[in-house]
Amino acid sequence: MARLRRFSWLGLLLILAGCRQDMHDQPRFKPLAMNDFYPDLRSARPPVDGTVARGQLNADTYFYTGKIGANPGDYMPFPVTEDVLSRGRERFNIYCAPCHSRVGDGNGMVVQRGYRHPPTYHQDRLRQAPLGYFFDVMTNGFGAMPDYASQIQPRDRWRIVAYIRALQLSQNATQADVAGQQVPSAAPKFEEPGSGATPPTTLPESSYTGEEQK
Repeated sequence: MARLRRFSWLGLLLILAGCRQDMHDQPRFKPLAMNDFYPDLRSARPPVDGTVARGQLNADTYFYTGKIGANPGDYMPFPVTEDVLSRGRERFNIYCAPCHSRVGDGNGMVVQRGYRHPPTYHQDRLRQAPLGYFFDVMTNGFGAMPDYASQIQPRDRWRIVAYIRALQLSQNATQADVAGQQVPSAAPKFEEPGSGATPPTTLPESSYTGEEQK
């Protein structure tokens, strides 16, 4: 029994010897503290030259800038599909429509409340602008417009670019572009206008487009 007690005390002493205060108060550099060990007196060391954070390689320069050299490019970096345009419309309506409006004429709700009026997308200058121009403006801002690089990921910015071009085409379409259909299309007529709690019920398109053409 005495032998067992002796080993118990020995074990306790070994545990106490291992629990030094250094485990709680380890030698370390405090962030941004001065340290005279280095010539520049900075304790926080800069990363090695060429270090790239995970996920931030950005090797495709055009994808991340919209530019070829110093000039904006005029092509999409990936194919434009229905899903791309659908996502672009969603992001546009969230981030762009408050100022630019949902049809891109620059008369959004924020502008109607007194914010500076942005240019319409449907003027000749912007209809002829390269696609990379719109991406660059979203990335870096322009005039009164702030940049949206932190809110909108690069791929979604390109999707918005594709949707802006689709908006421009939709607002300047000809009958040849829409297989001979009426341009602009006739406004729908309602059988029941709706109460606000219920959606309106529209008449079949053929029942009023025929009347418009007579």
